[in-house]
Amino acid sequence: MLDQNAGRQCSDREALTFAGLSYTGPSRVELSSSIKYGFLERLATGTIGVTELAKKVLRPQKSNDAVDGLRQAVLRAPAIADVYTHYRGENVPDDEFFRNALVDNFKIPKDKVEEFKAIFFEDLTDAQLIEDVNGKKRILDVSNATPELRAQPDETLKKISKGVKIEQGDTCFVMMPFAEPIGGYYKSIYETAIFRAGLRPMRADDEIFATGKIVDQVWDGITSAKVLVAELTGRNPNVFYELGLAHALAKPVVLVSANQADVPFDLQHIRVIYYDMRDPFWGDKLIAKVAENIVSALKNPGEALLKRPALT
Repeated sequence: MLDQNAGRQCSDREALTFAGLSYTGPSRVELSSSIKYGFLERLATGTIGVTELAKKVLRPQKSNDAVDGLRQAVLRAPAIADVYTHYRGENVPDDEFFRNALVDNFKIPKDKVEEFKAIFFEDLTDAQLIEDVNGKKRILDVSNATPELRAQPDETLKKISKGVKIEQGDTCFVMMPFAEPIGGYYKSIYETAIFRAGLRPMRADDEIFATGKIVDQVWDGITSAKVLVAELTGRNPNVFYELGLAHALAKPVVLVSANQADVPFDLQHIRVIYYDMRDPFWGDKLIAKVAENIVSALKNPGEALLKRPALT
């Protein structure tokens, strides 16, 4: 349409003819998909026009226009946007768990899962939203990259929160080292994220660590919490001890780490939020993502539960 019709509006049939396609079922699906991605807009019955987003991708004026446009298109596409937003900043789950999540949580029909996965990974690759990290596919969080994307986390949290019951006084217990710099994230990152999710943050008091009461406080905090957050960076032994208690109690846990190497192999089937402190927006991204995963863990606890070994 840009090349052969100077970008002017035209009929559906004319648009397909310009692309060398016939006015058949599959081609009309492609036309519909272009509207869903935001590349075309429906101006009237049977009439479409090229959007500014399409021009940004096809006729970029700046070096990052094409990639930014493709990323905006991903966030407009039904289902694709939901899955991207859900897993941004995380590794894609192993295939079995990913397939189950697509069917159970995102309502992708079982006979369409493979087709959806192919389109999903192709879209994210084109938009430079996925990379390989130690053999795992990691979905990049670009929520602060452009003004159009910055509002996405707030909308995502509202969407996830629908149907989740949180009562006054419900707590989220944070398992993390006390020592700086990570210990300082409790106030700057985790408290903010937990309050945003609608819960009250709790952490064992480091001032009584040497008094012998810390174990009781940890136990009370874990048993009373509705959901927990574990900061795994540095493989702190106290954090892993607390994580073991949470495992025994079958508590949903939101896992967070700056390094994939700090996440034990037997925990990698659970969703893990990865953050990169070299990113100037890492704090804002982590706050938004932790808040979302806390609410998501309440909504779908199976995604955040540690596997319990089978009894023999």
